[in-house]
Amino acid sequence: MARGLKFLRLTAGLAVIPFIALFSATPALASITAAPDLGTAANFAVLAGKALTCTDSNVAGTVGVDFTTAFASTRCKMQVQYAPGAYQDFRTAYTNIAGDLGCLPANNLTGTLASVTLGPGTYCFDAAAALTGTLTLTGTGPWIFEIGATAVGALTATNFTVVSDNPCNAYWWVQADTTLTTSAFQGTILGGGDITMTGTSLAGRALATGAVTMTGSNVFGCSGSGTVAKQHCNQGVGNGPEGCDPGNSNNKNSSNDENGGTPGDPGRQGAK
Repeated sequence: MARGLKFLRLTAGLAVIPFIALFSATPALASITAAPDLGTAANFAVLAGKALTCTDSNVAGTVGVDFTTAFASTRCKMQVQYAPGAYQDFRTAYTNIAGDLGCLPANNLTGTLASVTLGPGTYCFDAAAALTGTLTLTGTGPWIFEIGATAVGALTATNFTVVSDNPCNAYWWVQADTTLTTSAFQGTILGGGDITMTGTSLAGRALATGAVTMTGSNVFGCSGSGTVAKQHCNQGVGNGPEGCDPGNSNNKNSSNDENGGTPGDPGRQGAK
C-alpha cells in the first residue's frame, strides 16, 4: 500500500513538470501588448538612416536624418533636420521588438488582409507580407504587426487601405524592406531595411534603418502625443497632392477648380 502511494506521488510530480513548462512559455508569445516606446523618435514623421530621396512629395511633420545620411529633394515640401538622437531611439525600439517576436497561433496572419477586420493585439506574418484591399482596425489599439517574425520578411502593399480611428497607435515592425504603392496606409513603420512610397498617403511615421524614398506621396506624421498632423496646401482637383487639408486651400489664392478653371490645368484664374 505504502509502495503504491509513493508511486502515485512520484507520477503526479512528474506530470506537473511539462504542464508548468508549457504554461510559463505561453506569455512570451503575447508579451508585446503595449505600444513600443519610441522615445524622441515619436516626434518625427520620417527618419532615414542611409539615404533620404524625395520627389514631388509632402511631409507634415519633422523629417530627421543622421549625420551620414545622403539627402536629395526635388519639388518637395518638408522640414529636414539632423536627429541622431531620435534615430538611435528608433533603433532601440526596433531592437526591443526584434528581441521579443512571436504571436499566439490564432494571431498568425496569412494572405493579403483584404476585407479583414482586426481588434487590438499583436499579429505576425512569419515571413513576407503582400497586402492589398482594405484592412479595418477596430478599437483604439494598439495594433502591432510583425512582418518576418521567423524568417526574412518584407512588406509590400499595393492598392492597400488601412482604416482606423487611431492611426498613431498602429505599428508595423518589418524585418526587411517596405514598399508601398498607390496605398492609403496608417501606422508607424519600423523598417529594418528601406522604405519606398510611390503615390501613397501615410498617416503615421516612416522610420527606416536604410533609405526612405518618397515619390508623389504624402506623409502626415504623428505627434509625440499621438495626433495626426494636418497639411495645409493648395488642393484642388489636379492642383496639388491629395491628402491635403482642403479647408486651408492655399489660404490667399484659390485653386483652379474653385475659381472656374479646368481641373488639372496648370496656372490660375483670378477670383471674381
